[in-house]
Amino acid sequence: MEDNDGKQKKAGGRLCSICTQRKAALKRPKTLEQICRECFFDVFEEEIHKVIIDNQLFKSGERIAIGASGGKDSTVLAYVLSELNRRHNYGLDLFLLSVDEGITGYRDDSLETVKRNEVQYGLPLKVVSYKDLYGWTMDEIVKMIGLKNNCTFCGVFRRQALDRGAALLKVDKVATGHNADDIAETVLLNILRGDIARLGRCTSIITGEDGPIPRCKPFKYTYEKEIVMYAYFKKLDYFSTECIYSPNAYRGFAREFIKDLERIRPRAILDIIKSGEDFRISTTTKMPEQGTCERCGYISSQVCYIFSCLHI
Repeated sequence: MEDNDGKQKKAGGRLCSICTQRKAALKRPKTLEQICRECFFDVFEEEIHKVIIDNQLFKSGERIAIGASGGKDSTVLAYVLSELNRRHNYGLDLFLLSVDEGITGYRDDSLETVKRNEVQYGLPLKVVSYKDLYGWTMDEIVKMIGLKNNCTFCGVFRRQALDRGAALLKVDKVATGHNADDIAETVLLNILRGDIARLGRCTSIITGEDGPIPRCKPFKYTYEKEIVMYAYFKKLDYFSTECIYSPNAYRGFAREFIKDLERIRPRAILDIIKSGEDFRISTTTKMPEQGTCERCGYISSQVCYIFSCLHI
């Protein structure tokens, strides 16, 4: 059967535009193609495989820690990396690495999801906590500083906690679930803040190569909506509640703006990433120097110095 435009249709719905055999189950947010579940799984996984190969994210024999929060991004990343590692013989040793910030009613529940993923995917799990590393939980920090700028503090501590956990696991890289939406948001945030230094490196698919343990983003060009669809159709076990301290975060405004753009132009997310990739800093621009904490020796910012003064 054909519709008025000459496109194949099946009784009860349109056929998949890729295989032309099965009924279309979804419209891809990135391309607007109408495809079946099976073809969606194939193209989703193949696109990620291509990103990994084209950018040489991994080498055979490497130990890779997957930053696992229990949310959709890290859960799908753990599942897909496990599948691709077997299918394409990457030769990687994969681990789950979680950070317990000490947020009651949020992180304690999400960590239960990660523990189930450990069993489901057969990947060893390492959990590091703010309480063990710094002597404070995020709940205790918020009680001291209030809700203003708490995400900034948490971000600094979380990055350092991931570094420390990765060192304990003796891994070669940390793979994070940052997706295309996240990176586009970061590009916009750095423009709005006038943060030239971060704008110059925020689209890099591998970061921290000059540090102890590099990080990579296999989902750099993967839309958040497609990650959600993949998790839904695969019936993956993930935690979907937002952090109780994040509703007023500045990033949320950039996220809503990008969603509005995407409704008008689906490729807007990739366009923003491309603009960030093409950004060039003038050689005459003075760049800020990245600091190192005098007490712990890790890459730091004013946040670490503030908490040194508070005797954390």
